[in-house]
Amino acid sequence: MEVKAERCVGCAFCMLICPYDAVKVFGKAEIDEEKCKACLKCVYYCPKSAIGE
Repeated sequence: MEVKAERCVGCAFCMLICPYDAVKVFGKAEIDEEKCKACLKCVYYCPKSAIGE
């Protein structure tokens, strides 16, 4: 998954919704590719469409 930093507002909803604890937010979202299972919950629920494949 890729974070589009210009769209990310740091709301941390992606971090809360991720069942694999693969997302951390330090101002902007960051995705740990080793933990990410590509379930796409972060993609579907991001209010700013800041996360994509």
